[in-house]
Amino acid sequence: MLVTGAAGQVGVDLLDTLRGVTPLGGDPSFQPDRVSVAGDEFEVLGLTRHDLDLTDRDATMRAVASTRPDVIVHLAAYTQVDRAEVEADLCFAVNAGVTETLSLAAHDTGAHLIAISTDYVFDGAKGSAYVEDDTTNPLNVYGASKRAGELLCASDDTIVRTSWVMGVRGKNVLHVIAQRAASGDTVRFVNDQIGTVTLASDLARALVTMTRTRPGGIWHVANSGTTTWFEIAAFAGTVLGRGDDFATPIATSDLEPPPLATRPTRSDLSMGKWVDAGWQALPEWRDGVTRLLGDRALRTEAGS
Repeated sequence: MLVTGAAGQVGVDLLDTLRGVTPLGGDPSFQPDRVSVAGDEFEVLGLTRHDLDLTDRDATMRAVASTRPDVIVHLAAYTQVDRAEVEADLCFAVNAGVTETLSLAAHDTGAHLIAISTDYVFDGAKGSAYVEDDTTNPLNVYGASKRAGELLCASDDTIVRTSWVMGVRGKNVLHVIAQRAASGDTVRFVNDQIGTVTLASDLARALVTMTRTRPGGIWHVANSGTTTWFEIAAFAGTVLGRGDDFATPIATSDLEPPPLATRPTRSDLSMGKWVDAGWQALPEWRDGVTRLLGDRALRTEAGS
């Protein structure tokens, strides 16, 4: 296996999982294909941006040709949603151009590509959870770049759309919420954006299932249940011992300064296709957030 973005919050959890280790924030009982991961099942090469400039097409093609992996899990991405509005060329070069390169390289070497995409390929106008065949209409540069990457994949590649990813290791909004809770501060979060949380550890285990089966096509992978950013903050505050006054709901229009990128008002992902395939649904989002906060606290106490 060749894993790009190996130092990211999903990448570190995936590398742990492939070694048969439950990552921080993980649930050892979550085995969607009901088969545990043996420590010697996979031979893994994890690449970070320091190892290889993926935007260098020739170098990337050579790297894949020389390693000849069976599966490529492409996690590397440009994820700065607001900054992408002023760095569109770079965003497209990474999210579309690199994905195209890896798809071509996979085809040339007989590898199977699993590429990560996003709920932001949707515009939120549907009013209910999105399924894989729903029409895409991204509202921002980031979403457009990921949609372009999807279109540049071969028909037998696997595309995994996920959303609101949070891991113990890596930067995400839940760490900010926990820091504010610990310092006695309060938080304000929008209550008019609906979506689905995805724990990095749960996504990593789901990706192992897809590595084994190589299903091809588009799949939605996220934790069960829909929520808002305010509800996430309020629940986290409760877990961390804060009162009802910890989190205040606001409208997106109340944000100061206003975000550069437009977000869909509702972009929750349906896991119906995943469940219909016979795989165990990802745990409910509150369970995942509780695990993340608990392991984050242990890691903070250990000073690591």
